[in-house]
Amino acid sequence: MAEFPHLLAPLDLGHLVLPNRVLMGSMHTGLEERGDWGAVAEFYAARARGGVALMVTGGMAPNREGGVFPGAAGLFDAGDIANHRQVTDRVHGAGGRIAMQILHAGRYAYGKDCVSASAVRSPISPFAPAALDAAGIEKQITDIVTAAVRARDAGYDGVEIMGSEGYFLNQFLVRHVNRRTDDWGGSYANRMRLPVEVVARVRAAVGPDFLIIYRISLIDLVPDGSSWDEVVQLATAVQAAGASLLNTGIGWHEARVPTIATSVPRAAFAHLTGRLRRAVTIPVIASNRINAPEVGETILAEGLADMVSMARPFLADPDFVAKAASGRAGQIAPCIACNQACLDHTFAGKLTSCLVNPRACHETSLVYAKAEVPKRVAVVGGGPAGMMCAMVAAERGHRVVLFEASAALGGQLDLARRVPGKEEFDGLLRWFTAEVVRLGVEVRLGRCAGVADLAGFDDVVVATGVVPRDPGIAGQDAANVRGYAEVLRGAAVGRRVAVVGAGGIGFDVAEFLVQGGVSPTLDPGLWRREWGVGDPGLVPGGLAVAGPQPEPAAREVWLLQRKPEKPGRTLGKTTGWIHRAALAAKGVRMLGGVSYQRITPEGLEILRDGQPDLLAVDTVVLCAGQLPQRGLSDALTAAGIAHRRIGGAEDAGELDAKRAIDQAARLAAVL
Repeated sequence: MAEFPHLLAPLDLGHLVLPNRVLMGSMHTGLEERGDWGAVAEFYAARARGGVALMVTGGMAPNREGGVFPGAAGLFDAGDIANHRQVTDRVHGAGGRIAMQILHAGRYAYGKDCVSASAVRSPISPFAPAALDAAGIEKQITDIVTAAVRARDAGYDGVEIMGSEGYFLNQFLVRHVNRRTDDWGGSYANRMRLPVEVVARVRAAVGPDFLIIYRISLIDLVPDGSSWDEVVQLATAVQAAGASLLNTGIGWHEARVPTIATSVPRAAFAHLTGRLRRAVTIPVIASNRINAPEVGETILAEGLADMVSMARPFLADPDFVAKAASGRAGQIAPCIACNQACLDHTFAGKLTSCLVNPRACHETSLVYAKAEVPKRVAVVGGGPAGMMCAMVAAERGHRVVLFEASAALGGQLDLARRVPGKEEFDGLLRWFTAEVVRLGVEVRLGRCAGVADLAGFDDVVVATGVVPRDPGIAGQDAANVRGYAEVLRGAAVGRRVAVVGAGGIGFDVAEFLVQGGVSPTLDPGLWRREWGVGDPGLVPGGLAVAGPQPEPAAREVWLLQRKPEKPGRTLGKTTGWIHRAALAAKGVRMLGGVSYQRITPEGLEILRDGQPDLLAVDTVVLCAGQLPQRGLSDALTAAGIAHRRIGGAEDAGELDAKRAIDQAARLAAVL
């Protein structure tokens, strides 16, 4: 308690006292749509056991037209109430509290029946919404109220009414979408009528002893968004209508400003929460890029919020709060905001999970049970796959030896953490290294394990990683050529650089090369200038009048690939656009369909569209892919020693840490 006194202080909400100031924010998991309600219940119960004060479910649709996608989960009938009752019973049995988010997607609903304030299609959807008439608006209000009543009947402690991120209620609030001239449009008093009416009607229907959280957009980050005066006007009206708490949302989904990716500074928008808190009397919750107890503690200690919302950190570690409260904050598995297994999965229609914690949303199927017969296990390779395998095997009671050829653990994580915008990987590597030691793994550094070292082990796991692919370019052995690992570790690079290969590593190297001085991720003011984030008190929506103002690039960079397609096409669904936009803002020239002819002291000779060209660069950096490093595996096979391969040693495609860590955990769970 002494370490995080504000974070762990109780919060009195009148009919309910929360034991601490931590909210697990809403996340779509995909579990509800699968119909496995036992898995849904265990997902939330695990977080309740981990000590979080209050949880909010993933968005539940109030009706079919409001679902984010066809078949989206909701509370539509008595059968749904019974299913949700399984969840609330398990959560309450674990000592937790849970609210259901009511999410009407409006024009963001991915279907032809979507509805909104006006028939203005979203740029992120192919479907134009139908503009609701007065009767249609009344139906939506009634359906939201009905969903809230059903949530109460299902045993939830409250509801969160989603009014931010550009969803249905948010669409009525701003001229960006609301072009109406009737009583639901025009003046702000008319435009805010719908969310205020929804809150008032829900409060009347559910009674006084039921939480109503209203998720309010503090900064829309789209043209013609809400002004700050309008945000405050809505907040006070929603408070008067019966809201118990205000949770804060940042940015619309269509905004061209990142809000939760790893390159966004921690607590980048908490100053706006503090500003709103001074204008209302009900508790206000800060959100977005809060991923560590010390970050939450600072926000609360500075009076910027009454609670802090963390969503993805509870995918990474369900015991986040319990560890913080018991002096084990260093053991919290860190959320690195990579989006790879959570949001990228959601937008691809896959079940949510977590790169750092493969058990997230798989609690009932991926179990780390104690080994009936402890074994001696050798793991070769101290990258993410090897470390995760060693940790899980040791946690299960096996005696594990981890061999690493270099002087330190980390593998590719040690490279990733050096890229501006990926500073969170520093914490991930520290956590992995500390957990390996805490769990009793015997670590042998500087040891290139051979067949003789591995004889006598009961199980051998090869996680030796990758080697760079040979691009076969004439002149690639010249003095002006570097490998990507050399560059990221600080090798000298000239003022003009050609990066050969535009996969994830190529983009990382390009970002490393153009960034000079302090990383914007570590300087919120600089980051806001780079992305054109202003003050909603000055410009409605909060986009800076001058637009993005990136710092000059440290180098001229060409990012090249052989494939005749747009570079970056294979990057993450929810983060790829950020990387492309960031490099474009720095003037990086991204070229596809390039044939590499030769490297000379004058630069890189290429063919593009059949035409020869010389890129007059000082340095050429090779990022042309990777191949599995299987020398040890081949030697073990020849010696007749059984073993398994994981991570890059098994499949080097795109150096996918998510896949490697998941594969490692699943193997270690059954050793």
